[in-house]
Amino acid sequence: MEKDQFKKIQSSIPQEPGIYQYFDDKGKLLYVGKAKHLRNRVSSYFLSNQHSLKTIELVQRISEIKFTIVNSEHDAFILENELIKNYQPKYNINLKDDKTYPYIVIKKEAFPRVFLTRRKIKDGSTYIGPFTHVFAVRELINHIKETIPLRTCTLPLTPKNIQQGRFKVCLEYHLGNCKGPCQGFQTEEDYATSIDQVKHLLKGNVKPLVQNLKETMQAEAAALAFEKANETKKKIDELERYQTKSEILTKQQEAMDVFSIAMEEDQAYVNYLMLQEGRIVQTHMLPLSIPLEESKETILAFAIHYFRTQLESEAKEIIVPVEPIEKEKGIKYTVPKLGEKLQLLALSQKNVDYALKDWKHRQALVKVSETAPVNEVLIELKQLLSLPTVPNHIECFDNSNFHGSFPVSAMVCFKNGIPSKSDYRKFNIKTVVGINDFASMHETVLRRYSSVLQKKQPLPQLIIIDGGKGQLNAALDALKELGIQDKVTTVGLAKNIEELFFPGDTSSILLNWNSPAHNLVRNIRDEVHRFGITFHRAQRSKGALENSLDHIEGIGPKTKDTLLTYFKSVSKIKSANPSILAELIGAAKTKILLAAFEKEKTRSN
Repeated sequence: MEKDQFKKIQSSIPQEPGIYQYFDDKGKLLYVGKAKHLRNRVSSYFLSNQHSLKTIELVQRISEIKFTIVNSEHDAFILENELIKNYQPKYNINLKDDKTYPYIVIKKEAFPRVFLTRRKIKDGSTYIGPFTHVFAVRELINHIKETIPLRTCTLPLTPKNIQQGRFKVCLEYHLGNCKGPCQGFQTEEDYATSIDQVKHLLKGNVKPLVQNLKETMQAEAAALAFEKANETKKKIDELERYQTKSEILTKQQEAMDVFSIAMEEDQAYVNYLMLQEGRIVQTHMLPLSIPLEESKETILAFAIHYFRTQLESEAKEIIVPVEPIEKEKGIKYTVPKLGEKLQLLALSQKNVDYALKDWKHRQALVKVSETAPVNEVLIELKQLLSLPTVPNHIECFDNSNFHGSFPVSAMVCFKNGIPSKSDYRKFNIKTVVGINDFASMHETVLRRYSSVLQKKQPLPQLIIIDGGKGQLNAALDALKELGIQDKVTTVGLAKNIEELFFPGDTSSILLNWNSPAHNLVRNIRDEVHRFGITFHRAQRSKGALENSLDHIEGIGPKTKDTLLTYFKSVSKIKSANPSILAELIGAAKTKILLAAFEKEKTRSN
């Protein structure tokens, strides 16, 4: 939009707080911004001459401007964040945090189960998290199992089912891990007490749980139930060990959030520490892409809102290096100058500085000059491997299977030292039965370069086979069948370490640790692993859906989904109590299902 065009609509822009949206000529959202005074803010884009090249480029692409008036600047801030999160406009701060973090869910049901999940759905259940590392979540789950007796079964424990005696206690009851609510040995009120203890533990507050267990232990000892008292003592010890794993960082017991930021050019990182009872209970790192110039105060406000919304933080104090441009009402913002809070901020800043430093290092590894077809890293690799030419075009292969099931292979392509994702290829193994990595590699390489020759595409200068000498020889045999073994250099890459070897060699080439060539080979290996594993998981998930339920007339997709969601596998469905099946899908469909299973069993015999 030109300056003259803008002047024609300038007077129609509201003079109130709100958000503005810029669209291109195809109706695509380019940018979302907030303003205390919409007309002044938008006018500054078109009438000011003090802009960077990126802002000038944005203005030139604007074809349409839309506005939303709100009651206050704070409301504008909230709406702006929601629109950015939902639409990710090109010129806004770009959230790169696309991971699926695990939660611990307390299921909304009679005698609630507690388990790990990555899907947060609006089903009335309580979700605690997300947590940065799945290992930490599993550790928490293990502590819960060690200290609090809860059911792990999926039985529908309705009062009617329990009263009719439909269920029997399992091994978990006899091991002392469950109190047997399925047979009415535990009331819902008593079970609810255990769930309250779980909530305390998951929020980092173990003191009430430990105190409760100590009272239980004393009562057991007074009743001369010494074995039970000893078991309770073990649970107390387990909880106290868990508590000591988190360093006490501050004497203040109130919940606090700590944020720090590091940025350079168009990249920023924000670190978040969640503190409860003086301990760090969660840490997160948020990478952000900054297409336009944004201040630290603006980026920090964006990240604070994102984290506190996502993690449902209830902390009333936030420690920050600078005061954010937008503040939440009723929250104290502290920029510490000394003491424990400054130490907390320094710890957070240390983490975020490292993240930015690591990003700069990775950028340096893959940065290639646009004017030159080769770079020093590739020249170094050429010299180390004594290659006839600089390997501007590298392809790497890897196999993946699960106990012989769903065998697949993957190939990634690097051109001028950076990934060329449009050239990546994935292969379902078609001719190999069972686990045979050698034959799988032979098939994959043969199919890949048969296609390359047929389409008259260029061959790579270097082929890397991720695996041992067997896989390398299998790949070489495939190249010989095509008559191109002398037109390309092929090397093997030892598993786990970046050790390269040529066909027939007794010794390998061990690259210098952390050299540019070593880092490039490591990046290629990591990328082929990531690409292959992602494809393999997709195939396994697809294969898992193809089961004996698909071919039963009268059992539709909705019924199948209900059964698999509840029982998790077909084998568990087949062994399920008919009364439970009827409870889930009705008597008529249960009859159809059981008849089909019986027919299948007769055929197999």
